[in-house]
Amino acid sequence: MIYLNHIKGKELISAEKGEEVIELTSVKLVEAFWELCAVYPDELIIWIDKSISMKISISLNTIFSHDLIMASYPVETQYLSETIGYIDQLPFINPDYSVRYPTWRMSTDIGAIKGKTALRFKGLFNGIKNFGYLLNSIAKTGQQNSLFCYCEPALVESRKSSQLKYVANISDTFRFVAQHYKKEWLYVLLFCYKCYQNKLPIRSFLSNLRNKSFFKENVDLSGILPETIGVRNDYSVDVIIPTMGRPELLKNVLVDLKAQKIKPSRVIVVEQDPDETAQSQLSYLKNQEWPFEITHQFIHRTGACHARNLALKSVKGDFIFFADDDIRFAPDLLEKSLNEIQRLKVNALNLNCLQPEGETIFHKIKQWGAFGSGTSIVKSKFALQCRFSENLEHGFGEDIDYGLKLRSKGCDIIYHPDIKIKHLKADIGGFRQIQNFQSIANNTGPKPSPTMMLLVKKYYSKEMLRGYKAALFLKYYRNQRITNPIKYFRSMRERWNISEEMASEILIANKENSKISHGKEY
Repeated sequence: MIYLNHIKGKELISAEKGEEVIELTSVKLVEAFWELCAVYPDELIIWIDKSISMKISISLNTIFSHDLIMASYPVETQYLSETIGYIDQLPFINPDYSVRYPTWRMSTDIGAIKGKTALRFKGLFNGIKNFGYLLNSIAKTGQQNSLFCYCEPALVESRKSSQLKYVANISDTFRFVAQHYKKEWLYVLLFCYKCYQNKLPIRSFLSNLRNKSFFKENVDLSGILPETIGVRNDYSVDVIIPTMGRPELLKNVLVDLKAQKIKPSRVIVVEQDPDETAQSQLSYLKNQEWPFEITHQFIHRTGACHARNLALKSVKGDFIFFADDDIRFAPDLLEKSLNEIQRLKVNALNLNCLQPEGETIFHKIKQWGAFGSGTSIVKSKFALQCRFSENLEHGFGEDIDYGLKLRSKGCDIIYHPDIKIKHLKADIGGFRQIQNFQSIANNTGPKPSPTMMLLVKKYYSKEMLRGYKAALFLKYYRNQRITNPIKYFRSMRERWNISEEMASEILIANKENSKISHGKEY
């Protein structure tokens, strides 16, 4: 381990290996960082601010369990301010500082990365002279190229203050957005500064319109992790499948599970039919032999959220495969998934879900900003701590909500392009109900959807909420019929207010329903 000591991310103090002081040829902090990475490629390069006197609370080998991990913790300072939320609303922007949380937002206070891993970025970022900007650039670009980036509270024993200081100024923020996002986001950022802070940083905006872009740059991190490792094959997997009106499609899923090299221990099927006089359509669950235990629950309440929550109560396995009832997959899906979970040392995989004629869009393993509630494998330890929000039943966003809950428990979600599922997108059955708002056609219905509004209100920071609203208003303008900007803005503001009111009504209604149905067995 190499310690790079500095003052406020600007001034180099020293570099140490154990009790030995390393003689550096560089006198500047960024140059010293690159020098240490080159001289000690197999060492963990730890940067630490002089003011941070806290001791690391657990073994660094536990935190940095493989060489594709970059982590930091903002004890006193964070580089980019919360205004980055104006143009980015992914979970990585708003980390939970109490758990290991996926984020590319790096602090200069304390953090680390393997020397050889950092060196893969030197050719791209060699011109950056600001240490905080460099760390955030490595993490932001790295996250799209299989680098796992975290806010890691285990790097320190405790935190001095919940109030962080932010280092980057407005010009730095515009530069970062220009270099790491599509240039169109500069316009949104400028709009938000003017609208919400009454500032018009036109010089920062104009000077960065033609700045060099790192957006979608490829960095080759192959070869850093071994392709195969010795893995355990005794983990048990339970499969959760909510279904409604798709008996033949569900049977195909069971056939694919039957063909697995590593078979699930049990399959939990929650069948739904709103007709209380109806009989189950799944007689083959009992009439045919299956190489796994099947738990079948037939209920007359519809909704995937309630069904999955019901199924979670029956889980006993080490891992849960959250599956849809209209998917197909290869016989090695579970085997590959468990192997990769162990190789990458993660707790949740989001598998590559493709429609029959679809093509893979993202070709690299990476931290995922979403969660597939019908295409994911999650360690039960984390999954059983979470529930699907029934406030979002029959709408959209329950998978986003569940993914955010997993992250709040310290469970990162990793997308894997090479483990594929075919999603048939069947046009029968399913759980979504199309909400028939006649007023939508007249541009007076809720915008966004009430369920999306619930998510925004629950999880977004103030800046993220404002940025989401601004981007929604600006982008939707070209997709509707009102051409007068003033009239359009008033219409959208009304629709936003309607969405807020409907979201509140959903919460109130579900509270009442929970009282009515308390203790009732479905």
